Amino acid sequence: MATPARFTNGVTNVAQNSLTRYMPVLDPTKVHMWFNDFDKYDAADWTVTTTEAGAGDATEALADADGGVLVITNDAADNDLDFLQKKGESFKFVAGKKLWYKCRFKILEVLQCDAHIGLTITDTTLLDVTDGVYFKTDDGDAYLDFGVEKDNTATAATAIATLVANTFVEVGFYYNGVDGIEYSVDGVVKGTAAVTNLPDDEELTVTFGIQNGEAVANVLSIDYIMVCKER
Repeated sequence: MATPARFTNGVTNVAQNSLTRYMPVLDPTKVHMWFNDFDKYDAADWTVTTTEAGAGDATEALADADGGVLVITNDAADNDLDFLQKKGESFKFVAGKKLWYKCRFKILEVLQCDAHIGLTITDTTLLDVTDGVYFKTDDGDAYLDFGVEKDNTATAATAIATLVANTFVEVGFYYNGVDGIEYSVDGVVKGTAAVTNLPDDEELTVTFGIQNGEAVANVLSIDYIMVCKER
């Protein structure tokens, strides 16, 4: 059998003798990847936890925005909330397997809210979640925090960035499969968290949401989320 021509400008993530070594793209079976650019939103794909004490209703809807954006709008009472979790906990931190996460989002009012974005267990009380790796904000300040939590014990890095109202920011983290999780804001690495409290005994899922810090409806807009793990 003739040997196929090499794609000299291609990329590879497989061994030299692999059957997929001549593919002009990376072999997708080498990783488990979930990416959503929010050109489409199907409520049936998500577990939604909502508190609506105001006079209206929380909503989840696609925006008319270049690149695709999902807009989560709370009802207008203090502590009203809307949290979404992808159905099916399909990611797990495993020793020896690298994992990457990125999300681009913005919050309409950054001082008066609690927000939570990352990978966690499925939970109806996400502001007090017991297991996950996540970014969060607390009511009363505009700081962005990072947490690595297992069985309700967390390793936390506080005030890693200051959010700006109604302005997109990209956050990310990278687990090296061994002894650390780097976390970044807008492509700049802000630090490395220890894996002492890595939630490696639970499957996790994509999670995001926002709670009002005052009796005014707040808005969380998600541009994209990506999770990728080595198989």
